[in-house]
Amino acid sequence: MQTFPFQAVLFDCDGVLVDSEQITNGVLRQMLHELGWPISAVECFGRFVGRSLKDEFGVIEENTGFRPDLDWLAEFRRRRDAELAISLEEIPGAGAAARELSAVLEGKVACASGADRGKVEMQLARVELLDLFAGKVFSGEEMPRSKPAPDVYLAAAAALEVDPARSAVIEDTISGTQAGVAAGATVFGYCPPDSLSHSKPEWLLEAGAREIFTSMNELPEMLREYSGE
Repeated sequence: MQTFPFQAVLFDCDGVLVDSEQITNGVLRQMLHELGWPISAVECFGRFVGRSLKDEFGVIEENTGFRPDLDWLAEFRRRRDAELAISLEEIPGAGAAARELSAVLEGKVACASGADRGKVEMQLARVELLDLFAGKVFSGEEMPRSKPAPDVYLAAAAALEVDPARSAVIEDTISGTQAGVAAGATVFGYCPPDSLSHSKPEWLLEAGAREIFTSMNELPEMLREYSGE
């Protein structure tokens, strides 16, 4: 019988488990327009997807003259969450893949996101995955450093009592891939065809992803067959 090659699977949330990036980035872009920055959708995705918004306050100030504060951030989160509550959907096949892998690994799965905990847990609840990840949700906002630093993935592996080097990380952004690699994990890059909100395959490979896949339906078998070569 083939031994599963990983002790745990650590999932990013946005763009991996839930199809949230178009919604979240749309709200952010609207608020940046209100501050006088006519940023395009492509540039907005490139600058902000996969990073903690608090870490990018300086970029916003450089382009608008306005220094975001916690009140502005709270308003962004309020508007973002209202849109997500209406429109958020699961990444096709993500729930089934996560549940299959959890069964194989006897619950050794986690969700490790750069986003704030409230958003992550609200999104998982909406797509009926919060039960799977209960007690195993980790937010980069609660760590000393968020992605691309490895802190959130190291915390997830420690909580699951697994070696990060024996963990698979599922990511869709450059910064998240860098975080997984820095943690010592094997990163698999998810990039569905023709997606504006996911990093390009070549970018993920350059950041250190070992393999690229385009459908969540492929994930369990891809991990099962991974040889490390």
